[in-house]
Amino acid sequence: MHGTGRAPQGHVPLAVVVIDRTGDVTHWSTGARRLFGPAREDAVGRSATDLLPVSGALPQDGRAAYPTCGRARLDTGAGHPDRIDVLWWAYPLAGPGPERTLVLAADAAGAEGGAGPVSEQVAPGFARHTDFPGAERLARALPEILPSMSVGESARIVAQVLELGYPVLEYSHHDRVPVTADWGVSRRTERRERRAEAARAAAAGLPSPRSPLDDAEDLEYVAVRERLEFLNEVSGAIGSSLDLSRTVVEVSRAVVPRFTDVAGTYLREQVVAGEGFPEGPPDATTLWHRVALEHTDEPGRWDDVVPVGESMPFPVHTPFFQCMTSGDPVLVPYISEEMGNAIASQFEKRDIRPLITHRSMLVVPLKARNVVLGFMILLRHRERPVFNDMDRVTGAELAARAGLVLDNARMYTYQESVAETLQDSMLPRIAPRLPGCDIATRYLPGTLLGRVGGDWFDAVKLPGARTALVVGDVMGHGLNSAAMMGQLRTAVQTMAALDLPPAQLLRNLDDLAHRLGDSYLATCLYAVYDPIAGELHLANAGHIPPVVVRAQDGRSELLELPTGAPIGVGGVPFESVTVPVAPGDRLVMCTDGLVEVRGEDIGVGLATLCESAAHPAASMDDACDTIIRSLARCGGRKDDVALLMVRMAGIEGADVAHWELPAEPAQVARARALVRERLAAWGLSGAEYAAELMVSELVTNAVRHARGGPVQLRLIRSGTLLCEVEDTEHTLPTLLNAGPGAEFGRGLRVVARLAREWGTSRTATGKTVWFELTAR
Repeated sequence: MHGTGRAPQGHVPLAVVVIDRTGDVTHWSTGARRLFGPAREDAVGRSATDLLPVSGALPQDGRAAYPTCGRARLDTGAGHPDRIDVLWWAYPLAGPGPERTLVLAADAAGAEGGAGPVSEQVAPGFARHTDFPGAERLARALPEILPSMSVGESARIVAQVLELGYPVLEYSHHDRVPVTADWGVSRRTERRERRAEAARAAAAGLPSPRSPLDDAEDLEYVAVRERLEFLNEVSGAIGSSLDLSRTVVEVSRAVVPRFTDVAGTYLREQVVAGEGFPEGPPDATTLWHRVALEHTDEPGRWDDVVPVGESMPFPVHTPFFQCMTSGDPVLVPYISEEMGNAIASQFEKRDIRPLITHRSMLVVPLKARNVVLGFMILLRHRERPVFNDMDRVTGAELAARAGLVLDNARMYTYQESVAETLQDSMLPRIAPRLPGCDIATRYLPGTLLGRVGGDWFDAVKLPGARTALVVGDVMGHGLNSAAMMGQLRTAVQTMAALDLPPAQLLRNLDDLAHRLGDSYLATCLYAVYDPIAGELHLANAGHIPPVVVRAQDGRSELLELPTGAPIGVGGVPFESVTVPVAPGDRLVMCTDGLVEVRGEDIGVGLATLCESAAHPAASMDDACDTIIRSLARCGGRKDDVALLMVRMAGIEGADVAHWELPAEPAQVARARALVRERLAAWGLSGAEYAAELMVSELVTNAVRHARGGPVQLRLIRSGTLLCEVEDTEHTLPTLLNAGPGAEFGRGLRVVARLAREWGTSRTATGKTVWFELTAR
């Protein structure tokens, strides 16, 4: 609260009256009794027009009421010739209750300090001091009905008012710039002449002549000073966050209602999306996204016509297009009917003319480094002074400061988007169901400023319905670690496809790390799950051990593995171990960011991991979430987290068929017959034709290139139908361009065309060619 001039600072009691839809008083405060005379019991139930000077404030003949105010001289009562000067405000109320109008009134002498009439700007506040039954609901609704104030700002003021415990009136005897009318730009020529005359007088020892311009210059000085104060306050009110949407809201609230009554902010769609955009000025096809709209009009008046979140282009003939292409403010002192119609023509099926016509408008660009990011449309009510040249300068400076803040937020948003895109591109898209197992994963960045890290997980399909599972962690954070992680992950995928044993794969990965450079270290845990044999084959390179949860009794245990040295150390051997598993067992692999907390022994985190992993859950995703919640620590997580959980379902022997065939041409027909019979037994007759044709092609190739060794044929049913043909030739077949007269090269092309997936891999005794079909 502030007061200047002759008025005292302080609190002015208010009379609070509530009127129902019939025009009768339903609440009469103690302040109303003191100001108007009647006691509560005499006032409640009577017509408000008999008690209050609120003519024109109540709805009549079905017309809606609007916020209004007035000033009246009232008699103090019979036998008292004195008259009191009353300021009053009336606000319409909406809601399920009977209350329809709120009236606040105050003794004008209290606001003026008994010093005679003054020009004041008043903003009444309502508190819970009264015993009105709906006071709490009314207090919550008051921010929506306070005059000349944004909803957000009025909520803050009301919250402060409520803490005082009684009604107050905030008033000022001079409105702060630029609410008051501008005194105009000084006449520089006359000022220079006056200063020269003053200098000549001083040289002659004469008193300086006084000019009428002195008073004007003093007023101009005050106006300029207060505009600078306003810009300084705006600069302090914005930029508290690098969040783009929050920054936009801060900018809008900083100018409403101090500088303008309506502020609409538009940004390029690419800015909102955190993307780049073409160089050069925008054009008529550029889409602008309405990101904020702050105003002092009635709640909801703008929402239906120009809702936040809408994107639209602006035609060439509009002042908005002129602003965004020139990069300079555009001043429209008065929007005429004709201009209002022209602007409204671009809004289909929505009439915005009542919102803009007869108002003053200033369009200011939001730009940084000579690039227009957006613009603000500022409108003043017709009751306020129109925007002028000084306002244009103020608006340009305001927009320049806001543009820099928005650009910083935009760049942060863009960099954050790039980091997220990079991290997402490096993390695999793993199917939740692979042959013989179900998989769930989680990745959590360590910090908001370090979304890119070196943690990764992966799952690779291998021949024989097996699955390779890997979790790794490149030491460090940032783009360099992420780049190293991407290289190692690609290498692991490539070597896994070659079906290398786990220890050999880690050995090769360590060699690769040395060739890439000696500045990075990484830990890695590599496992191969064989659902037919019911075995896990694992090798570890300095990583934390995995957890196995046994389905039989729900017991969880850390697997004891040879630790090994991290990838990149070099010269250290790696060992593989085999662990038997049963259908329903779960394997949990994670990076140390999940279990390691600074200041605590890692054993505490591993124990919690074992305990939380054994907790029953409805699904794999629920189980992952349980682990994440259980391992949350006070102070927050500082490192990245990669979590891979596998439920090993196994494949029953009845779902596997295996035959060993002599490498003879006659065995091709037998292979077709065997496949046809087994698919019929499994009820997969829908896949019979394609499977029989492809098996015929692969067995023919195997017999031709087997060098006398036997041909192995295996069918596996596990969600899909997997067929494998193995022979003793190490050379992997490749697709050939078979011409019309070519004798060879068509077999694999048939397989590639009919199979859902297919591939080749080397084995210890030769090679395997496999294909997969949808089981039906």
